[in-house]
Amino acid sequence: MTSKRCLPILLLLLLLSACQTGSDSTSAEWSRYGGDPTGSKYSPLSQINRSNVDQLEIAWIYRTEDHKPPRGSDIQCNPLVIDGTMYLITAGLKVVALEATTGIEKWKYDPFDGAGASGTNRGLTYFESDQGGRILHVSNTNLLCLDADNGQLITSFGDEGKVDLTKGLGRDVSGMSISATSPGIVYQDLYILGSRVSEGPGPGAPGHIRAFDLKTGDMKWIFHTIPHPGETGYETWPKEAYKTIGGANSWGGFTLDEKTGTVFCGTGSASYDHWGGNRLGDNLFANCILALDAATGQRKWHFQTVHHDIWDYDIPCPPNLVQVKKDGQLIDAIAQPTKMGHLFVLDRNTGDPIFPITEVPVPQSVVPGEETAPTQPFPSPSLRYAQQRLTLDEITTITPEAHDSVTTQLKEMEMLLGEVFLPPGLQPTITLPQFNGGTDWGGASYDPQERLLFVNCSNEAEWISMEPAASQSGMTKYDFGRKIFGGVCSTCHGSRGRLVTPNSPNLSTLQKLGKDTAETHIVRTLTKGKGQMPAFPFLSDLEKSAVASFILDRGRNQHIPAEVINAGQFQEIPWIANGHVPIKTPDGFPVNQRPWGTLTAIDLDAGQIKWQVPLGTYPELEAQGHPPTGTFNMGGSVVTAGGLVFIGASMDERFHAYDKLTGELLWEYQLEAGAYATPATFAIEGQQYIVVAAGGGGKPGTKSGDGYYCFSLAGPDN
Repeated sequence: MTSKRCLPILLLLLLLSACQTGSDSTSAEWSRYGGDPTGSKYSPLSQINRSNVDQLEIAWIYRTEDHKPPRGSDIQCNPLVIDGTMYLITAGLKVVALEATTGIEKWKYDPFDGAGASGTNRGLTYFESDQGGRILHVSNTNLLCLDADNGQLITSFGDEGKVDLTKGLGRDVSGMSISATSPGIVYQDLYILGSRVSEGPGPGAPGHIRAFDLKTGDMKWIFHTIPHPGETGYETWPKEAYKTIGGANSWGGFTLDEKTGTVFCGTGSASYDHWGGNRLGDNLFANCILALDAATGQRKWHFQTVHHDIWDYDIPCPPNLVQVKKDGQLIDAIAQPTKMGHLFVLDRNTGDPIFPITEVPVPQSVVPGEETAPTQPFPSPSLRYAQQRLTLDEITTITPEAHDSVTTQLKEMEMLLGEVFLPPGLQPTITLPQFNGGTDWGGASYDPQERLLFVNCSNEAEWISMEPAASQSGMTKYDFGRKIFGGVCSTCHGSRGRLVTPNSPNLSTLQKLGKDTAETHIVRTLTKGKGQMPAFPFLSDLEKSAVASFILDRGRNQHIPAEVINAGQFQEIPWIANGHVPIKTPDGFPVNQRPWGTLTAIDLDAGQIKWQVPLGTYPELEAQGHPPTGTFNMGGSVVTAGGLVFIGASMDERFHAYDKLTGELLWEYQLEAGAYATPATFAIEGQQYIVVAAGGGGKPGTKSGDGYYCFSLAGPDN
């Protein structure tokens, strides 16, 4: 007979068993961006597993009905699931609550009051107050606090429910772009938040990190990512940089070690992205992994992954909190993916490398006024998971014709080829990994049981060249607009007028509006902003009109004198890039060798790749009998105790499940638009679900969609 004393132990064991199998668990939430404070994107659920994943069926589809075809919007949201309710963001940047098991809408909040919007937002933050659940959300320049039960603004927070993010930065940023595309993180009674700021050659806001009181919205601390006099790192900038330079912002989100009260993030480059003659030095704390005291904002340690960045090699995501077994001991660590396809693994408490990191000499810039860093930090070769160079020996061989055509094109353009960190120069220069990575904002998922890290990355080349911003003899209005567009707009919208992200109307739409209406619309949007697109008040009326002329292919015969051009925004930034310019085969495929996109499993104990497989394919090549090629990809993965890695991300618009131990593709589902978002998995009353947004559009440039797809196993007993 079992004693009464043993019954609690047996019940505990049964409960743990249920949690491990997932088959009997009543609920499991997805309550934080990335799944939990550590950013693991891991779920202990295993009802959906290797043996039955091929039986997944659609449980429901929620249509946001506010997308902008053909490519004018996207959805990058990782939805939250708390107490049976799912919270998400639509293609039109509305906040919505759904019944998580049915997809039935409960409430909707529109920050734009019906005016319509599109842009990028990756998620929400939920917290419990003494008066109920709350949702924190950034819209344009405002941090909003909503009642989780009904979507109404909490008027006791900030100014009638809103906090103006342009305030409290220590200098006047009136009219400058400042918002947040990734959610912040809650620590005790604080909300820690980064920002998205301008990266162009015009005036930009600093990317300081701030914490706000959850109840009142008052700012409680600030960490200066561009240091002020007397602060650590001040000597790595010009003396007056803290007054004028922008960027060095944490735009990818945060992770948190609740036990030690340490918040972690990565930061981006200082602006302007591609010329730093006005910010000579290593530029701390740009391009840094930061460990801050979550209660005070004080720096605990930092590690810089790129010195004096001129490539736009931002750290695009927060580090995962992981463990590494070394010499028989478990070490608390962080693992930071990057746009370079470099994984930095550091001691969580000290920032010291767990695997060797070496400062390697790199080529130096020849652009006048620029002084690049003589070396850059490289992790061990076994932790470099993206392609690292392009030479003539590494041109695509998808067909002999493609190989010959690309080789000829590169030679005719006198393209400068070489390794990662080849600096933008005066002649066309290949960048591989390109400006979007490697790995971008989706980051990595982490299995704490196997100590495996799963990270997707793109292997596509782009090219760049630098040209004088000013002119000695003047230029046409069209060419003047092209220069401004390349320097100010191309980071988000592509190059040479190819608008590829959802931050403004695309080129074909503008052209259809007609001569007078189209120019008026463009100038008004540049002046006032629209949706998530900021205003550009530093542009003169002539400069705005020139941008419109370039987009509309006008002004080729209208001459602008040199003295007019040189009196504008380019006095401080004398060299600008021509944009982020794709380079493709005649059939539209990448010019380098396959795979063009990958999913990689990294064994953190060994510090090396366990497996790597192509992520996605091109259907037209698939139809010709080619094996999966991989594609450019955006969005993250989720790993589960069921032995699966779920990820969309690829341009073939499919949702995939891979075996986490082998990389074998076990299941895929053809969506109606690309799933450029991180999935979420949860369980309610014993049923496990997996949900992903299929919003398309965005940087991959495929068609826009408006669907949240939720899957579960068929049948009541599962």
